[in-house]
Amino acid sequence: MKIQLTHKFEDIVSVNNLLLAWQEFIKGKRNKKDVQKFSFNLMDNILSLQQDLVNHTYKHGGYQAFNICDPKPRNIHKASIRDRLVHHAVYRILYPFFERIFISDSYSCRLEKGMYKAIKRFIDFYYVVSKNNTKTCWVLKCDIRKFFASINHKILKNILSKYIPDKNILWLLGEIIDSFYSIKPGVGLPLGNLTSQLLVNIYMNEFDQFVKHKLKEKYYIRYSDDFVILNHNKKWIESLVPEIKSFLNNNLKLLIHPDKIFIKTLFSGVDFLGWVNFPDHRVLRNATKRRIFKRIKTNKTKETLNSYFGLLRHGNTQKLKRKISLQFISE
Repeated sequence: MKIQLTHKFEDIVSVNNLLLAWQEFIKGKRNKKDVQKFSFNLMDNILSLQQDLVNHTYKHGGYQAFNICDPKPRNIHKASIRDRLVHHAVYRILYPFFERIFISDSYSCRLEKGMYKAIKRFIDFYYVVSKNNTKTCWVLKCDIRKFFASINHKILKNILSKYIPDKNILWLLGEIIDSFYSIKPGVGLPLGNLTSQLLVNIYMNEFDQFVKHKLKEKYYIRYSDDFVILNHNKKWIESLVPEIKSFLNNNLKLLIHPDKIFIKTLFSGVDFLGWVNFPDHRVLRNATKRRIFKRIKTNKTKETLNSYFGLLRHGNTQKLKRKISLQFISE
């Protein structure tokens, strides 16, 4: 039997939890007009929201859509202040519980994790599998096609119900999940919701557990929809692909991107999380370099330089740093 959440609906919708959620939500947002407007009558707004939640009259509102480049174009959907406060209240209670359930080598949107820890773990795994660079290590790398846009609401709710016995919490989660769809009703989560980050990890935890316990792959890392498996046996790693495809499609209604399935060694360079990784160094993707120089031409500020140097400190980029510095001082 799965471990189940012991918190109740009342823990999420209590005034105390809503106030704590508000304090977390407004960090770095105090000067936003919509935040100031909500905070002007803060207690009235929170008490009104709490009553709607307790009485099950709460309805999640719509979204404001806008595009960003991060680095590729993404469509972000921003909820209202009221709804984002609910997201934070839910997250405060659910995240600590599910954090205990997730595998240690899932790195996206988790405390004490992150992209560069995932890359470090990837290199650590390489040295274990290759026996300190004395044996061939094969890497299977895949990512999922239209990840957020493909999350199936019914499957997600069924997964949540295995862990959450409180029907009122499931009702609230259903309100959040069903507030958005992408391709068709019942499919897709919005990029931009705090709850979406948690929900996709809960969704993909089913796959994580399959890889670790059914396929029994020790050297597996996932960051959002990107994942790698390392093994010394190429034929074995090739045999995993059909099983992975079958599980994702049959159990989660997800598809691996057909053009992004790679089986390579690190000596030829493995593109993982924005860096091309080799046994003893890593370099930026060429596309990322081009994007940097394109932006520098129109935005020669100290802040831009510092942000890029912050990125570049994670790889072998001395030559690139010199080129960027010269670009900044050139006419």
